[in-house]
Formats: sequence, C-alpha cells, structure tokens
Amino acid sequence: MTKIKFGTDGWRAIIAKEFTVENVARVSIATGVWTKKNFENPSIVLGHDCRFAGELFAHTAAKVFASQGIKVLLAKGFVSTPMVSLGAVKLKASMGVVLTASHNPPSYNGYKLKAHFGGPLSPEGVQEVEDIIPETNHIDLEALSIEAFVKEGLIEYIDLETMYLDHVRANFDLKAMENSGLHFAYDAMYGAGQNVLKKLLPKMTFLHCDYNPSFMGQAPEPIAKNLTEFSELIKKDGTIAVGLATDGDADRIGLFNSKGEFVDSHHILLLLMNYLHKTKGLTGKIVVAASTTPRVERLAKMWSLDFDEVQIGFKHIARQMVTEDVLVGGEESGGIAIAGHIPERDGIWMGLVIFEYMAKTGKTLETLVNEIYELVGEFKYWRDDLHLPEAVKQEVIKNCKADAYKSFGKYKVQELQTIDGFKYIFNEDEWLMIRPSGTEPVLRAYAESKTLEGAKAILQAAKEELGIA
Repeated sequence: MTKIKFGTDGWRAIIAKEFTVENVARVSIATGVWTKKNFENPSIVLGHDCRFAGELFAHTAAKVFASQGIKVLLAKGFVSTPMVSLGAVKLKASMGVVLTASHNPPSYNGYKLKAHFGGPLSPEGVQEVEDIIPETNHIDLEALSIEAFVKEGLIEYIDLETMYLDHVRANFDLKAMENSGLHFAYDAMYGAGQNVLKKLLPKMTFLHCDYNPSFMGQAPEPIAKNLTEFSELIKKDGTIAVGLATDGDADRIGLFNSKGEFVDSHHILLLLMNYLHKTKGLTGKIVVAASTTPRVERLAKMWSLDFDEVQIGFKHIARQMVTEDVLVGGEESGGIAIAGHIPERDGIWMGLVIFEYMAKTGKTLETLVNEIYELVGEFKYWRDDLHLPEAVKQEVIKNCKADAYKSFGKYKVQELQTIDGFKYIFNEDEWLMIRPSGTEPVLRAYAESKTLEGAKAILQAAKEELGIA
C-alpha cells in the first residue's frame, strides 16, 4: 500500500509509479466521503491540466464521485486551476478537484482540493480527507461508465474556459490594453493557460502555447532559469514591452521587462499594491508568506494598510482572504491573489492586472518598478534550491532550531524569525532564509540585498557556513 500524503498544495507523485488509477481512486473515495459528510446535495467541479493521462485520471475521479451519488461537473478538455476554483464559486459547488502537479517536472501528476469559496481547502479539511483515504480501492472502475452517469445526470460536462473568459472580460479593460500600443508576450510553458490569452489578446506574441505533455522535459515553473528562451525572445524582438509566463496549471506568475530581465514576485506584489491602492484607491489588508521581502510590510505601513505574515503555502493566505478584507495576498513562488477575484492564485489574472496598469498609466514596466524603488529602495532577490542528502538537510535544520548560527561570514544576525523556516535578518536591506522542502530532499535558501551580487554573496556565505559550499 502507498501511503498518500498531501503537501503544501495537494498530493503529487510520479505517474505510473505512485500516481496510478488505483491511487487516484483511493483519494477520490476519501474526497467523496468527506464531501458527502459536509454538504447536503453535494457536487464537485472536476478538471485536469495538460499532463499525461489527465483525462484518464479525471474520468477515474468522476466515476468514483458519481458512484457515491455526488453530482460531478466535469470540464471538457484541459483547464487551469483558477478555472476550476472559479467554477466552484459560479456553479455553487461543494468542492473543486484539479488533477495537476502544477509546476512539478513532467513525470509528475497531482491532486488539488478546492473549497466551495474558490480557493484551497483549509489545512484541517485536507487533513480530514487524508485521514480517511482507504488502504485499497474497492470500486470496480471497469464496471462503471462515464456515458451511463451522463445519462443519469450524475455527470455533466461544463465549459470552464468560456466561464473564465467571460469573467475576465467583465473585470478588465481589454480595449485599453489593445489600444495602448504596447506589445505583450506570453509563455504558457506548455501549460493549461495556453488558450486563454490567444482569445483575449490575439495580437500578443506567444511561446510554448501548444499541447505537449512532456513540457519538452522542462519543469513548468515560471522562474528565471526555466525561462531563458522567453527572455532571449524578448531581447531579440526589441518591441515587447512586457512578458508574462505561467506555470503548468497557470496559477503562478513569472514576469519580464522589455529588456528580457526577470521581475520576481516580490516586485510584482509591490507593483500590485501601488496600482490597486495608489492608482485605483482601493484599501484592504496585505497578507504575504514568510519568504517575502520585508519591503512589502514597509510599504503597507507607509500607507497605513493592515499587514500580516503567514506560513508558506497559499492556503494560509486564502484563509484570511475568505474571512477578512484582503487587498493583496501572495508568496515568493509566484502565487498571488487580489481583491475582486477568487481567493486563489491566478497567474493570468495577475498578468492582466500588470498589462492594464501599464496601459492605463502609459508607463513602462521599468518606470513602474523605479517608482517602487523610490518608495522602498532598490533591492534584488535570489533563491537557491540546495539538493542535499536527507541526513545533511536534517543536520542543518537541527542547528537552525538550536539557534546555532549567529553569523554567516561577514553577515551578523540581528534577528531570527521563525514563522516558517528560519529567516535571519542582517539589517533593513539584507536577509537570508533557510527552509526545508516538505516533499523533496531539498533545502531552500532565499536571500535579499540591494544588488543581485549582494544577494548571491549572502547565499554563498550561507553555504560556506553550513558546510555545503
């Protein structure tokens, strides 16, 4: 028996190794039992992304839910995670389920649980589902027919993409973008966002916007090192004002300026705050994950906006977005949400907000970033994922817990924050964070300084201090 565990954002496993029809059925049995226990007349919006065998796994889940008497609202064709989350809200469903491994390598698939409010199911809810996953699948899937369930009315095909497109058109000034004279570009990384922008802004430049479950061997995570082809395209073209990239299920954002330089999520969060508060006059709380730049808090305090820092994992941000008036919520890894949409990460939505910001102000992305620097100072950020033997990783974490590190080379620790991982503050402009991955033999090291060279120097000093240089 495979022990199935949900991580920070769902269950993920290698296709045909642990991510099998039988195991998907086991998780679906538990999901169905939980949904029936918590909702009268339960219904589940169900979709899959562009990964290998997505339809097979979605049909497996659909059969299980329908056999439990749950109404299944099944997306036809691949969809993004935000489409499923939006569908759960619009169709007043009990739950949303997405078959996706998000930004993981192409050999993986995964299973995300979405709540009725259009964001991640609460950690408590996820744990309850995990606790009732049976040891084996007891449902004879071969004896069940999708077509028969459709005839019965227990499975209904729905068009989540059109629903999402209509929602975007109702909330954005697409005409302003089209008439701005700005040339936009989009790299879908072969992910589930590949069709949306073709329909919304067809004159954009598109890259990797076709169906390829292999992702050409590249993990579809929108970070600088994975997007060199996109960066080169922007540099060579010379007319592109901004480049947007999204991950495998299109809930994370990557951004490039007109020089083909990567603009990280810390900068995007600050840009969104500036646009929504200063330009549009909106107010609300700012909620970020612990690995985010302290400059977000600095800007929030400057404008007297409430601020909160939470554990890593978007579910912690979503919880506050559901219960409080949150203007911007986000994390370092590219997952960002704003007021006026669902409490869910949505890379395409965030990209459109940036496009609209540029179109409405007539300013370049570089100018908008410089306006941020005038408020909070210039800064650069870098992250290293250190692949270590598990024993070495555990030794480092043991030392962190024992507060053994008082300095990293020339960088003296002024303060240690432990909301999630270990964030060592050196001064108001420089910090280092060490955090173990919950699912891989990886130690994540994050650093910020006034310059990129400074951030990388901090990481090098950290590696030397940790004995892993």
